[in-house]
Amino acid sequence: MTEEIIIAGFGGQGVLSMGKIMAYSGIMQNQEVSWMPSYGPEMRGGTANVTVIISDDRISSPILNKYDTAIILNQQSMDKFESTVKPGGMLIYDPNGISRHPSRTDINIYQVEAAKQAAIMKASKTFNMVVLGAFLKLKPIINLENIEKGLKKSLPERHYHMIPMNIDAINQGSEIVKAIHVL
Repeated sequence: MTEEIIIAGFGGQGVLSMGKIMAYSGIMQNQEVSWMPSYGPEMRGGTANVTVIISDDRISSPILNKYDTAIILNQQSMDKFESTVKPGGMLIYDPNGISRHPSRTDINIYQVEAAKQAAIMKASKTFNMVVLGAFLKLKPIINLENIEKGLKKSLPERHYHMIPMNIDAINQGSEIVKAIHVL
């Protein structure tokens, strides 16, 4: 199994930390991982993306042009990365702030209203974990126990009290993801 993922959105949406949590969690599962962030000088508010590769085998290169999965969190990222999903691959997106929804017919498209769910939970910082929950529902490549270990590895100890809230957000994301176009 090899899963090549691009996560893209605005800085401040937790794009890089979601990728880091996935990478640490993959390590906890004894898998090979690659985590390669990319962001503009603006950080918060600017665009950010991260490439994550999780594999049973050695990873030859972290640089990719096509992805198995794209997780898209803003319109700029939709415009840039929708075309990079491999035919038969998957695109997950939050419709909040999206004016042009994905239109490809050769990929699986799913929507998760993560911003809305995080607001309902009164925990806006869990937005990225809601999205992660949607991804893991569709592609359960990492088990929840290892996600929790990944959270402990990537969060400072002073934020460990937020881990149960993050796990709840992951569970919420797995419940609210909906299919838009499935092959």
